[in-house]
Amino acid sequence: MSDWKQIVRQHLAPLRLPPEREIEIVEELAQHLEAVYEDALSDGATEPEARARALRVIADGRVLECELSRVERPLAARAAVEWIERRGGMRMESLWQDLRYGTRMLLKQPGFTLIAIITLALGIGANTAIFSVVNAVLLRPLAFKEPDRLVAVWERNLKKPDGEKSFVGGANFSDWKRQSQSFDALAAYMNWNYNLTGDGEPQRLRAIVATGDLFRALGVEPALGRTFAPDDDQDGRDNVVVLSHAFWQSRFGANREIVGQTVTLNNGKHTVIGVMPAWFEFPDARTEIWRPMAMSAEQAQNRQGKWLRVIGRLKAGVSPEQASAEMNAIAGRLERQYPEANGGWGASLLPLHEEVAGKVRRLMWILLGAVGFVLLIACANVANLLLARAASRQKEMAVRSALGANRVRLLSQFLIESLLLAALGGAAGLLLARWCSEALIALSPGGIPRLSESALDARVLGFTLLLALLATLLCGLIPAWQASKPDLDETLKEGGRGATGHAGRRWRSALVVAEVAAGVVLLVGAGLMVRSFLKLQQVNAGFDPRNLLTMQIMLPAGKYARNEQQIAFFQQTLEKIKTLPGVQSAGAVQDLPLRLNATSFPVTIPGRPAVAENERPMAVHRTVSDDYPRTMGIPLLRGRAFTPRDDLNAPPVVIINQTMARRLWPDEDPVGKQLRFGAPEDPPYTIVGVAGDIKHMGLAGEEGAVIYQPHAQKRFAWLRWMAIVVRTDAEALSLAAAIRRRVQEVDRDQPVYEVATMEELLAKSVAEPRFTTLLVGGFALLALGLAALGIYGVVSFAVVQRTHEIGIRVALGAQVRDVLALVIRQGMTLALLGVALGLAGAFALTRLIESLLFGVTTTDPLTFIGVSALLPIVALAACWIPARRAAKVDPLVALRCQ
Repeated sequence: MSDWKQIVRQHLAPLRLPPEREIEIVEELAQHLEAVYEDALSDGATEPEARARALRVIADGRVLECELSRVERPLAARAAVEWIERRGGMRMESLWQDLRYGTRMLLKQPGFTLIAIITLALGIGANTAIFSVVNAVLLRPLAFKEPDRLVAVWERNLKKPDGEKSFVGGANFSDWKRQSQSFDALAAYMNWNYNLTGDGEPQRLRAIVATGDLFRALGVEPALGRTFAPDDDQDGRDNVVVLSHAFWQSRFGANREIVGQTVTLNNGKHTVIGVMPAWFEFPDARTEIWRPMAMSAEQAQNRQGKWLRVIGRLKAGVSPEQASAEMNAIAGRLERQYPEANGGWGASLLPLHEEVAGKVRRLMWILLGAVGFVLLIACANVANLLLARAASRQKEMAVRSALGANRVRLLSQFLIESLLLAALGGAAGLLLARWCSEALIALSPGGIPRLSESALDARVLGFTLLLALLATLLCGLIPAWQASKPDLDETLKEGGRGATGHAGRRWRSALVVAEVAAGVVLLVGAGLMVRSFLKLQQVNAGFDPRNLLTMQIMLPAGKYARNEQQIAFFQQTLEKIKTLPGVQSAGAVQDLPLRLNATSFPVTIPGRPAVAENERPMAVHRTVSDDYPRTMGIPLLRGRAFTPRDDLNAPPVVIINQTMARRLWPDEDPVGKQLRFGAPEDPPYTIVGVAGDIKHMGLAGEEGAVIYQPHAQKRFAWLRWMAIVVRTDAEALSLAAAIRRRVQEVDRDQPVYEVATMEELLAKSVAEPRFTTLLVGGFALLALGLAALGIYGVVSFAVVQRTHEIGIRVALGAQVRDVLALVIRQGMTLALLGVALGLAGAFALTRLIESLLFGVTTTDPLTFIGVSALLPIVALAACWIPARRAAKVDPLVALRCQ
């Protein structure tokens, strides 16, 4: 029989271990080698064969590691493996060995492993979801051919300090196209609406009317048929349309024979020439058809009316800067040639991608920064868990170090365990990110461009991989560094408690302080946004939105070309609607409040000195029916309301809002005064009343001057759209179908669209700030929970580490309140330090969200005070449970501890 103890002792002799540690290791390995020898004999091996198999356990590291996994106390066994590897007996690569060993160690502590994975999954998943949106909106190139050559071109008002950009006049566009040499194609377009009639229910379509070069500029080919030819925008050849893929499927059942068929738009026949691919959305996903633009001679010569959007494709080799310089040179020539219309106007050129994403760029980066704080807090939490775990493994590390494992070897083991946690957290985070991405799209306000394109593509997966690697370093480096330099003299003593010492405690405390500080920054930001949103909701819209139903009607130009026809249609429609049971009143307005639509005109006041056109006061124009103010609940402050007698045969009258009265007649009663707007030859309008202000340009917008004109006196035949508003006795939407039937009794081909209650429109008007507040608030609450968990973990671990001390204190007469104070003091000190640092950081960083706030400053005292009070309360709650546990320590048990 072999003397296994002697064999093991010979291998360990060069290490010169303390006698008690050598005896322990020799006993364990000798028992194991004897077990291998006996197993071999029972399998039918001869004694020499069984001895050789046992000796191979020492000579072959792979066999040794596999077999020793069954040893009850694996510290010495693992240390022996390290020693054998150092002596050259290990043939398997150390990385694979560390992965296997790290996996076993994580599986032995499933509670710790699950908490760490969930924490990392929350941080990585939230970051991945937001990055998938940022990637789709800001980073991914537009889907068009060579998208870096696409630019948006605007006119620029040089008289404004910021060079405010504007739409382009028809004559200026024609000159740009004729004189510029930087573009392969230059196209103009505008939003329009068409009524589709014929087979099936009448339908209102969102359309783009564009010059013939639009699709060539975008570099896109149709899925079926063709797109516009260069001469399709000529008068007489413009009765063709291209369908969007979604509209082709929904209305025509994806009929591939649709090309060449005719459809009726605004009572005119149009031939379908093509269907676009499913991915094509220009300028956004709501567009259903594209039609060529045939500008009239008047439109082509109009320089003052600015109504066109322009995009261009740069020639190969032409930079945006070169094209911008050329366009400004052309604008300078036009200014000298037409000083009255083009004086003070230049050109502005932006990459199309920047034009599309520019409005939400800051919001996207703010959200990504906010969720980045969540990841940092999650990593700090896991790092604290690993520090606590490393403290409990100090004896293992000391044994391995004593047997010859160098610091790099110990570091790599801890980092690989961190990598395993981060990999599992990243995988779980990807699943969470997919769900979060779908939730983001569902909750989005609809104004974020390309949001529907967000997906977990290769770039997002790469980002997740980088996050996992970053989490590995953030979570594992500090615990690994601390654990890789054990105090052998202290730890290998029989009574050593495996503490990580003052350095480990300092790191755990620093991480908690960092967590709390990051949480404070997020909470202050979220608090400011919540306060801002609440103030926005408290804004008085100026009307009563309850039981108010709205719907849109757009009359086709061919059928309703004259003012008299349009006036008659809406008068008949309103009269029929008023006869419905449950209807209190009904009215119509050119543009509903809160829709950010404004048709503005310069105003002159007869009898006052003439001023330059660009210095004349501007007023928003609203055409309304006589019952509209009463239906909306807009108060009449002075004068009279409109009556049915205010028609085309009566003197023209208007009602102005309170803001216009205050600005133009600050010390006078404006009722009875006159003003002019529109064409110079139009007669003056007499002011018959002053109405209260309402929020036309959104709740956050400043109310400007507004002129209300009776619809029965309207003089602009091109204003063919109106919104119907109906005040009901009960649930407003219940009357939608009946009202639609009343409209079609007047004109069976007239569609009604965008049916919604005013309360829904009010909610939609604040959808974007609600979305942002919800996200940032959610991140802040998650950060608060993680920070509280971090405080709880550190205090709980401190209680465990100080059990012996607490037992002595209790044995010497310490009361429960003394123990509670001792434990709570430690946690609250860290929390208050974190709050102080976080408030300083928030004071500096909240300026980044200033543009997202309404009615609240970035240093709002109430928010800062509230967060300063909330965090200590949460910290106190997190400290209370371990403090109560410490107060219940049995001194007899504690004094026997370890």
